[in-house]
Amino acid sequence: MKKQYHIVSRADDRSASIIQQFCQSNGQILLPLVEKIHSASEMVNSVIQELSLKTLETILILSAEQVAGPRTPGKGSGEIRWHGSQEGSVAVADRKVKVQRPRLRHKTNGEVAVPAYESLRKDKQLGRRMLGAMMRGVSTREYHEVLPEMAATMGVSKSAVSRQAIEASTEQLKQLQERRWDSTEILVVYIDGQRFGEHLIISAVGVDSDGNKHVLGLAAGATENAAAVKGLLTHLRDQGLPTDRKYLFVIDGAKALRAAIDEVFGSNQPVQRCRNHKLRNVLDELPKEQHPQTLSLMRAAFRCRTAEEGEKRLEQMARFLEHDHEAAARSLREGMKEMFTLQRIDVPQSLHKCLATTNIIESPHSGVEQRTHKVKRWRSQDMVQRWAASAWLLTERHFRKVSGHRDLWALAAILGRETHLQTTVSKESKTA
Repeated sequence: MKKQYHIVSRADDRSASIIQQFCQSNGQILLPLVEKIHSASEMVNSVIQELSLKTLETILILSAEQVAGPRTPGKGSGEIRWHGSQEGSVAVADRKVKVQRPRLRHKTNGEVAVPAYESLRKDKQLGRRMLGAMMRGVSTREYHEVLPEMAATMGVSKSAVSRQAIEASTEQLKQLQERRWDSTEILVVYIDGQRFGEHLIISAVGVDSDGNKHVLGLAAGATENAAAVKGLLTHLRDQGLPTDRKYLFVIDGAKALRAAIDEVFGSNQPVQRCRNHKLRNVLDELPKEQHPQTLSLMRAAFRCRTAEEGEKRLEQMARFLEHDHEAAARSLREGMKEMFTLQRIDVPQSLHKCLATTNIIESPHSGVEQRTHKVKRWRSQDMVQRWAASAWLLTERHFRKVSGHRDLWALAAILGRETHLQTTVSKESKTA
């Protein structure tokens, strides 16, 4: 019995444009649509309708490049040349998908077939195997493997996919590094590092006056590397982050990082040390049986209403620990005042959850790691920066506003800023 095919029409112009732009600049990583998918049947329909079209067209272009070389502007050269494109259709699972396929022509012998397109038309099972590769990638969130696996299924070389991935990630790194911050009212700057094999990347995330998070930039190096940290902060300054304003910096406590902030943005900037980093550093110097009590006491000290009371409690702990665990006491005392910057400058309690730690930047780190954990060999620092930039920009799409963002007007006032939230509050108070 003849199999009935369902013809899938093109998405609307805007949707198609978005997907096409993605495929051109993110060939190695598929969009994380799984967040919006709630059932297996819905996932199949979404994947086929939204991803198949542009992913297939990307692979057809790569296949054509293997025959005729990359498309170049102007008059064609060589024996086999690009000759525009035309509509076609290929079978994927139980349906046909319309695609825009590239055309190739020999200098004298007429039309030249695109291998991937011909394979899809002749092999009835090929589309099913491709769909299986796609579905495995989506269901396990291993997006960066999907395009290479589907391309390999149709005989497109991994080097072609790799070349496109390098070009796309290079463009994304450039896009990230060229972002301007002149018109964005950044209040908080989080800085932390992440390891990729033997390489370290420092990332900076900012929070604006509305509570939105932005990836400000990244640089190769560790937070203990003074030159790397200064380079990152200098870059942010050059990209429009004014140094004549106050920000709340939330950092991991590295001395080089603190010194770089003073040098680039001035010594009057309030700095909050990450309390989670402090907890880990102290616990690393203690036996496991003392961890629960130490955690409880330190967290209680962090919840104190005033900085003086919190510092007093931690100092009492340090005196108790120094008899048997001198290293833990020394770690506890190091940078103690900056543990309580939020209390000292009277930041509202509703903002403590998001401002007392670098969780806001550490949480996206897990998203970045999720998108890069399959890479086993980081060949160079440039490669790490390109991958990190691509993963950060994908992760940024899922950022939400910070907890307690409605009270950021109070932090803005503390930092000497004027925001539309403050204006609204003052108008309401005058009316009342």
